[in-house]
Amino acid sequence: MALRGACRLAVIAGMASGTVSLLWTAAVPAQYGGGGWGRGGGGGYASTAQQAADYGMASVVRAEGYANLQNSQAAKNFEQAKTMEIENRMRWTETYFAMRKTNKDAKAAEDGPPVTHEQAIHMAKMAAPPRLGSTQLDPVTGHIEYPMLLQDSIYDPYRNKLDSLFAERSASGGSLQYADYKEMQTTVSNFIDALKARVKDYAAGDYGRARTFLNSLSHELKFPTG
Repeated sequence: MALRGACRLAVIAGMASGTVSLLWTAAVPAQYGGGGWGRGGGGGYASTAQQAADYGMASVVRAEGYANLQNSQAAKNFEQAKTMEIENRMRWTETYFAMRKTNKDAKAAEDGPPVTHEQAIHMAKMAAPPRLGSTQLDPVTGHIEYPMLLQDSIYDPYRNKLDSLFAERSASGGSLQYADYKEMQTTVSNFIDALKARVKDYAAGDYGRARTFLNSLSHELKFPTG
């Protein structure tokens, strides 16, 4: 019985040893021959460690090349975008100034040609109030014949002051000191303000004649007497 058991153990041990040998034999070709290390060989993978390293390096180079290509394309796109932005700004600026010129030309055409020096003088004369006749302002004595409305007693202070100043002006041959000229202008201006303060008290025609008379009286100060 002991011998029979010993034989059975020996058989089992031999079978186990054979299995290990078979497994090792199958593993070695798979690793170094037809099986691993990346692409190449019968199974599509590298057959050696060096070949696998070469394949790995090639993959790295390909990845770097692809990254460089993408970076180059991105840089190109960026430059194109900047160029388009600059061109758009230039077009906007050109359009803005073109519109300004168009508006300026249209306004100039609407306004007509500029006024010449001679035309300006003529317009100033046309806008100036009419000069007083000799019956309204005596060039020799300086006597002033006021419209009826301005003969109201409420205007006595202004009339008395102007009568005295114009009489002195005529007596001096029409020559005036600047201080006298300013005093006469100020008195007429105050006279006009007093008249304007009562504009609602008068008929439109009477007020208009009185106001025109005072404007003309002020204008006479710019001319010599006689």
